[in-house]
Amino acid sequence: MTSDSESDEALATRARAGERTAFEALVRRHKAGLHAFVRRYMGSSEDGYDVLQDTFVSAWFGLHRYDPARPFLPWLRTIALNKCRDSGRRQTVRRLIMRAFTIEQAAEEPTTEAQDRRREEEASLADRLSRLDRAIAALPALYKEPLLLTTVSGLSHKEAADLLKTTPKAIEMRLARARRKLQQLLPQGPTEG
Repeated sequence: MTSDSESDEALATRARAGERTAFEALVRRHKAGLHAFVRRYMGSSEDGYDVLQDTFVSAWFGLHRYDPARPFLPWLRTIALNKCRDSGRRQTVRRLIMRAFTIEQAAEEPTTEAQDRRREEEASLADRLSRLDRAIAALPALYKEPLLLTTVSGLSHKEAADLLKTTPKAIEMRLARARRKLQQLLPQGPTEG
């Protein structure tokens, strides 16, 4: 039995001893935050789920390498970051095909004006989020990683620097450059046409 107040490190220690319920508690606790990170890194939710699954599988099989004297979440984030990098190097046509299937969904029932407006707003929001995800995914890893670690995962500059093996000042500079690049990639305001 697991407790919500039990620390990640205590759960990881129990999971190392083979207790699946302890590992399942860690997955439940961290899957949403890690998915937000990997989804933005990869540029799509589908790819994010694949990487998230790979992350937890690797964590389960790599628990013997986890040092319980160290915080668990940075160890898990490192695995997720490495899985993102690996997946980014192996991008395939599958990504494009999966996106095409998710986009093609149309309702055939008659709609009211309010339903039409809501669908247009949802489509517009989905489009803006998709463009943001693609813009973030297009950033070089040097800028993308600190941006996602600080804005999506909520790490401080020091924590991100420790994870990326650099300095907080370097993180600050990379974040500024990432924001400038995103401003160049994303139009400011509605487009005319």
